Amino acid sequence: MQNSSSSQFCLIIILFVFVVTQETTETYSMNTKDVSNTADEILLKTNNDIGYLLDIIKKRDPHQDEFYQAVEEIIRSLEPVFAKVQSQEPEEKIQRSTFLNTYKKYIKVMEQILEPERIIQFRVAWVDDKGNKQINRGFRVQFNSAIGPYKGGLRFHPSVDLSIIKFLGFEQIFKNALTTLPMGGGKGGSDFDPKGKSENEVMRFCQSFMIELSRHIGMNVDIPAGDIGVGGREIGYLYGMYKKLSSKFEGVLTGKGRNWGGSFIRPEATGYGLIYFTNNMLQANAKSIKGKRVLVSGAGNVAIYCVEKLLMEGAIPLTMSDSKGTLYVESGIDKELFQEVVELKNVQRGRLSQLEGRVGVKYFEGKKPWNIPADIALPCATQNEINEEDARNLINNGVWAIAEGANMPSTPKAQQIFLNNNVLYGPAKAANAGGVAVSGLEISQNALRLNWSREEVDQKLQAIMKKVFEACEKAAKEYGKDGNYMAGANIAGFLKVANSMIEQGWI
Repeated sequence: MQNSSSSQFCLIIILFVFVVTQETTETYSMNTKDVSNTADEILLKTNNDIGYLLDIIKKRDPHQDEFYQAVEEIIRSLEPVFAKVQSQEPEEKIQRSTFLNTYKKYIKVMEQILEPERIIQFRVAWVDDKGNKQINRGFRVQFNSAIGPYKGGLRFHPSVDLSIIKFLGFEQIFKNALTTLPMGGGKGGSDFDPKGKSENEVMRFCQSFMIELSRHIGMNVDIPAGDIGVGGREIGYLYGMYKKLSSKFEGVLTGKGRNWGGSFIRPEATGYGLIYFTNNMLQANAKSIKGKRVLVSGAGNVAIYCVEKLLMEGAIPLTMSDSKGTLYVESGIDKELFQEVVELKNVQRGRLSQLEGRVGVKYFEGKKPWNIPADIALPCATQNEINEEDARNLINNGVWAIAEGANMPSTPKAQQIFLNNNVLYGPAKAANAGGVAVSGLEISQNALRLNWSREEVDQKLQAIMKKVFEACEKAAKEYGKDGNYMAGANIAGFLKVANSMIEQGWI
């Protein structure tokens, strides 16, 4: 009786294994059909993978809106990369196992890129002029070092939090890849606000900030630079403290003074590079910047040198702006007024509203520049300064070309409006890469113990920005997005970083 029961039990187990095996085989057979037979099947699988990657960010970092926005833009731009890999299978007759590895590697490498290699958060304690102890929060996100040491600026602004720093660092990975120079991506900063602070307060804060940051940086590890709220003054205080702590005179920061390791054109680089990129974009579309009416936002480093280069190129800059409103000159900002702006912002650290009353000068308090008729718009202020309504206003006021000097200044809906209306659109990670490009040239000069002339650096910058544009143009064409320079920039930058990571063993 016991033997009979055992035999029955064994028979049941055998039947169960057979059924499961059959079901597994059938399921595998169904799942291993040629996924690239139709465009719809390719698109479905691609969209599923995009959703998978975006879900990772939503679950891990549900409150980091700026970071999610930056990630979503790039991942959706990579749709033709994922789809192309799938659709190549029948043409190249790749075995399925090989194909899956080829296809999945880009999904998995993007998943890996989404997580920074290292996040550093620290307390910055300093004393104000009244003797009161102040506490701020400092950050450094070392995002990706696949193609070189971490490289990216420091931002001092009250809005700084981990989401802001991660979005900037994530963008920096692909921006740096486009420059052709060996630099990885990183970003840092603090919620400290230099505005309204005395020179001594800014110095004490910078010194305290560097006491902690110095443990995590080095010329072959991580090389910070400036950003919003961090100019030549702040870089000087930061570098002085680093040198004191390390007893080393090395190129650990870029944007340094010309007398102590800085490069010609570094202060001008982002603004000049923006115009060089814009020129290449316009020329590729049989247009010219000369004589065009241009809207510029911002009055910081990027905007100032953008306007300076526009004047050199024979364009007509109509506006500049700050956090309180917009300065507008219908006939165009001339060299004399421009010099007054430079003096006001860089020396007096005043407001553009102080220039109201000059002949032909208007100041619109609380307004952005995007409601004024023009040909070209160059946002150079901050992230998400152009929303959906602003984008429609730009189109309705005749703007047909936009290139971004600030980091991610256009919301996703604004970007889509530009693309849907065939606006020539130069995305930030390509158009404003001039700053980090000259930072890379500064690193090279420091390593060689050489100083290149202003003309040499400017020529190299022009050549780099031309290569950046060509990389965007080529990738866009290759992946069926001809004229979409946003997609081209994201694809070209991603492929360089992704392939480097794969070649190094996915570490």
